Amino acid sequence: MILMSWDGGWFGIVIAALILGLVAGFFGARALMRRELKKNPPINEKMIRAMFLSMGRKPSEAQIRQVMKNMENSNNL
Repeated sequence: MILMSWDGGWFGIVIAALILGLVAGFFGARALMRRELKKNPPINEKMIRAMFLSMGRKPSEAQIRQVMKNMENSNNL
């Protein structure tokens, strides 16, 4: 049976691969979440109308579009 020497080189490679995997996983998950939130936003026009109506106001289409635009701009920061 041949034993590999533990000179620290393997340890460095393992640590570097772990760090690289964590960084790649973070950016990959972030891109996936952004894409999903763009396709399926957490709030839509129907929810905004319900919010305005619950406050006792009848919203105009301009107000609804303004709220949606503000939410899109805040997500792009």
